[in-house]
Amino acid sequence: MDRRQHWRAGKTAVTVGLVVGLGAGATGCGGATAEGVGGTPGDTPVTLLKRTADTLRATRTSEATTSMEMATGGTRVTIRGKGVYDYDKQFGRLTVVLPQDPAGASEHRPITELLAPGALFMKNRGAGVPADKWVRVDTATLSDGNLVTGGATDPFAAAELLRGTRTATYLGRTELAGTEVRHYRGTADLTAAARSASAGNRASLTAAAKGFATAEVPFDVYLDDQGRIRKLRQRFSFVNDSGKGTVAVASTTLLYGFGTPVDVKLPRSEDIYAGRIAENQPTH
Repeated sequence: MDRRQHWRAGKTAVTVGLVVGLGAGATGCGGATAEGVGGTPGDTPVTLLKRTADTLRATRTSEATTSMEMATGGTRVTIRGKGVYDYDKQFGRLTVVLPQDPAGASEHRPITELLAPGALFMKNRGAGVPADKWVRVDTATLSDGNLVTGGATDPFAAAELLRGTRTATYLGRTELAGTEVRHYRGTADLTAAARSASAGNRASLTAAAKGFATAEVPFDVYLDDQGRIRKLRQRFSFVNDSGKGTVAVASTTLLYGFGTPVDVKLPRSEDIYAGRIAENQPTH
C-alpha cells in the first residue's frame, strides 16, 4: 500500500488520513439563560452561541490548534494541526501532522494548509504533487464543505456553524488552560447555519448540509468572559463510500493568543499544481 493513505469524505478523496467508521454523537437541550457571557440581558444560550462568529470577527485574529479524531479497526487515529487565523479576512494558515501509518512506516511530512473564503490550499500533499507546488481545492465542491476533508476544520467555518444552533444548554463554569470559561452543549443545523453564514462560507456549509448523513451537528463549546470561543468540539457524520453505515468524525478547535499578528499570502497561480493527482482507494 502507498504510504500516503487516502481519506475519502463522501465522494471526495483527499490525501490526509484514513476513512473509518464508528458512530458517535451527543445531543443538547434548550433552556436556561446565557449567564451574561458577552451577551445582553435576556440572552439564551441559543441566541448567544449564534453570535460567537461575530465575536471572533471583532477580535480579528488568534492562534489555533486543531485535532480530528477517527477510528479504524479498533485503532483511534488523530490528525493534528496548529497555526493562526484572521477572522476578519477569513484567512488562515495551519501545519497539519498526519498520524504514523498503521503498518509502522515513517511519519508523513507535515502538510501546510492555507485557508481562504471558498478555497483550501495544500503543500506537501503527496500523491504525486511536486514538493514545491500547492494544490487548490474549491471547498464548495467538497461533499463536506471542508469541515472534514482537510484534516482540520476551518476555525471560522466551525464558529459559523454555530449560527445554526437549534438547542443549547449552559453546563456551568470550568477552567481551560488557566482561563475561566463557560461550557455549553447543543446541536446546530448545517442548513440553518449556511443561510446565516458569511459569503465566504455559505456555499461550503450548504455543500456540507447536503453531503453529510445528517445536517445535525452535536457540539460542546467553551466561551471566555468576552464571549470568545476557547474550545469547540463538533461531531460530524457522513455516509461511507460503500453506502453501508456512517463515518463519525470528531473535530476539536482550540483558540488562544488573540490579537496575534497574522500574515497569510495565497500562492501565485504559477505555484499551483495543475496536473493529475494520484488517488488510491482506502482500506476499511
